[in-house]
Amino acid sequence: MKIKGFLKDVGGASRVTKARLNAFETASPRAETIDPIGDVAHEWHPGAIDLVVTEIRTASKTAKTVRFEKVGGGKLPPFYAGQFISLAFTIDGKTVCRPYSISSAPFEARQEKAFVEITVRRSKGDGFIADYINDSLKVGDRVRGSMGLGQFYYEPLRDAKHVVALAGGVGITPFAAMAKEIAHGTLDFDLTILYGSESSDDIILKEELEALAGEKVHVVNVLSGDEPDWKGEKGFLTAELIRKYSAPDTTYFICGPQVMYKFLRSEIKKLNVPQRRVRFEMFGQAKDIASFPGYPVEKKDETYTLTVMRGIHKDEIPARACESLVVACERAGILLLTDCRSGECGFCRTKVLKGEYYVCPEGDGRRAADKDFNYVHACATYPLSDMTIKIPIE
Repeated sequence: MKIKGFLKDVGGASRVTKARLNAFETASPRAETIDPIGDVAHEWHPGAIDLVVTEIRTASKTAKTVRFEKVGGGKLPPFYAGQFISLAFTIDGKTVCRPYSISSAPFEARQEKAFVEITVRRSKGDGFIADYINDSLKVGDRVRGSMGLGQFYYEPLRDAKHVVALAGGVGITPFAAMAKEIAHGTLDFDLTILYGSESSDDIILKEELEALAGEKVHVVNVLSGDEPDWKGEKGFLTAELIRKYSAPDTTYFICGPQVMYKFLRSEIKKLNVPQRRVRFEMFGQAKDIASFPGYPVEKKDETYTLTVMRGIHKDEIPARACESLVVACERAGILLLTDCRSGECGFCRTKVLKGEYYVCPEGDGRRAADKDFNYVHACATYPLSDMTIKIPIE
């Protein structure tokens, strides 16, 4: 920056205004059709795109990896390793959306044969879409997807050069993407993955991660199950174990089941790590909303009437107190699009016209004004009485 002097610099605004007016006067009367800034914005944020399943393979005895390509071919929207994709599945005439961390690397979405992959574990009775992906999805099926979502990625201006990733179950997926990008040479930091699994025969993406291990990628499998012949680390991801693999200055990335989050929050505190050095992936939809502070447990088994307004159209549907407004709409076949399903992103922002409700405090991403004017994120809001809501027309 060149400093011209106090008066000249302070008076710079008037010079800019004159230059702008002169540009208007001398501009061509023909409209300029080239918009390079708009082209870049559209490339990064094209909105929902049509995807086709091109490959399904086994990732462990309880999980599968699904590869998607753009319908008609071509590059996919760019994203950071660690971000997620939101997929809309139409099943029996009903559309439901689910977010999945991307397990492939960003460079794989920009190459000539571009693709994006997710790795999904079979549920334990509470994951309708997870079981659908593992049991029914097949090559050739089409879905709609929006990708490059979320804030769970490495930022060199914020994060340390040494990262310890704490993963559990299918929470390994964002770290697999990071490891691939590091091995490819397009991401530069030292990554140590402490990966907790119950048994050695159900370590998700085991072979892929072993192939990526090297100078900057280190994978430490930790088993919580009883396997006498296991020679590696055992138990849980405790503060003692985490400290063993940490550098003096480390950033911690954490992704896994909700019960693991609660455990690791207390363990991380024992390390006296600055808050800016700890990154939790989004919590996801609460598994047991009645266990959160302030929830009126006596209402958890109640079912209320939810009135859903879309323009002048009105539907009255049942809504369980223990399930979010989004789930109630999905059961009734009402399209209420979501992205994160954690209450953070605001994509399912909804106006409450009447009724009482509870908002999950974990990841509550509402703005102050939304709270004042009765807007909620429907994926993290639970009815406590009959309610009336107004949702966008899709």
